[in-house]
Amino acid sequence: MIEDIIEERKKKLAEYSKTAGAYPARVSRDMVISDAISKFDELSETKKQISLVGRVTALRDQGKILFCDLKDESGKIQVVVNEAEIKDFGLIQSTLDIGDFFEVSGSLFATKRGEKSILPTSARIVGKSIRPLPSEWYGLEDTEIRLRKRYLDMLTHPEIRDLFIKKDIFWTTIRNFLKTEGFREVETAVLEPVPGGAEAEPFVTHHNALDTNFYLRISLELPLKRLLVGGYEKVFEIGRIFRNEGIDREHLQDYTQMECYWAYADYNNMMDLTRKMYQEAVKNVTGGYVTTYQDMEIDWSGEWPMVDYYEVFKKETGLDLKTTTIEELQRKAEEVRARIEPNMGRGRLIDLVYKKAVRPLLLQPCFLVNPPVDIEPLAKRSEEDSGRVERFQIMAGGTELGKGFSELNDPLDQRARFEEQMKLREAGDSEAQRIDDDFLEALEYGMPPAAGFGLSERLFSVIMNRPIRETVIFPLMRQE
Repeated sequence: MIEDIIEERKKKLAEYSKTAGAYPARVSRDMVISDAISKFDELSETKKQISLVGRVTALRDQGKILFCDLKDESGKIQVVVNEAEIKDFGLIQSTLDIGDFFEVSGSLFATKRGEKSILPTSARIVGKSIRPLPSEWYGLEDTEIRLRKRYLDMLTHPEIRDLFIKKDIFWTTIRNFLKTEGFREVETAVLEPVPGGAEAEPFVTHHNALDTNFYLRISLELPLKRLLVGGYEKVFEIGRIFRNEGIDREHLQDYTQMECYWAYADYNNMMDLTRKMYQEAVKNVTGGYVTTYQDMEIDWSGEWPMVDYYEVFKKETGLDLKTTTIEELQRKAEEVRARIEPNMGRGRLIDLVYKKAVRPLLLQPCFLVNPPVDIEPLAKRSEEDSGRVERFQIMAGGTELGKGFSELNDPLDQRARFEEQMKLREAGDSEAQRIDDDFLEALEYGMPPAAGFGLSERLFSVIMNRPIRETVIFPLMRQE
């Protein structure tokens, strides 16, 4: 039983602690293991003494010689602990376990089999592992256990550590790309008096000092637009947002999002910018421009086509959005087995049908453009058709991977759209947007023509071909 192993290791800890501390504050370390391996010929020839530290991942007791594999973040090396070289050999032999952190100082050499190794003249345990690592006691294959105990997942599946190194590369690429293009990074408040910028159910919390309820932000949009009013021309933020909605392969309740806003630009300028940004991110993360997602190849290279929202909607559903009625949309929603809720407006019904009948068919990267104004209350109307808005969505793999538009800067039009959204809320639509009077007041001072865009870490999950929950280091889980 695992409890017996834990008890045995506690006894070993007590034995070791009689003569040495198993948890020192400082260790000796000259270099990481990968550097020792790369400089092996030079270091072994000169017999230079070096100090390495890492976790014991394998242990083989040969009587007067103890072989163990020592691993740090950079690599692995074999340690050959020889009784003739180590004064406290007996103590180490009787107390060292797989999972312990081990410090060794000695010289490098190659075994008869040619394995690069270190022969220490001094060694000590610098961190005792009380619990056995999963690979020693039981496998760690259950997804729920892996996500709950992510630190063990990383220990037993090195590719998970590599995944989050790639995620760091992903966000670093996005950040550096925008800064190179002249955008300034800012931070805005996570707590808001009015949640806005998206259609989503917010989390609510209470601020004790102010004795006021606030919402965790559901978008970065409205604060960043206020900065355009304040004189900034290119701004962006990478931050956490929170939406109190369902969990599936593509959705989480809290996740990282980037939004950027560009004064004196329109959605055509933003499409060109974001295509280049996506291609650079894909290349830096994967080394190429072709990725696999759910058994399909996605080619991110070259130019991306523009797909008209009305045309593709009519092609796949038979409904003309210029003339279709709410009743027709309701029938089509039932036909495609979309979940209809009471008092849904025309925009919500269009979006439901689109997500079931159209979106899954958009497999290669493209820009889905110019949807009806009903589904986008924050975008500028098209100059050619006032019933449509200058919005684009980046589509690939049958899912949305980013959205941008020419921003609405007409305060009167914006107020009218917010009022329509409030009517939907009053009729029972909990995700319809609220009126933000402070934002409307800011618009009344004047906001320049601008383009905005947002992407979330869903893009990274698609690039990596993993459910989004698995691309978060510590995803939120139901308590055991």
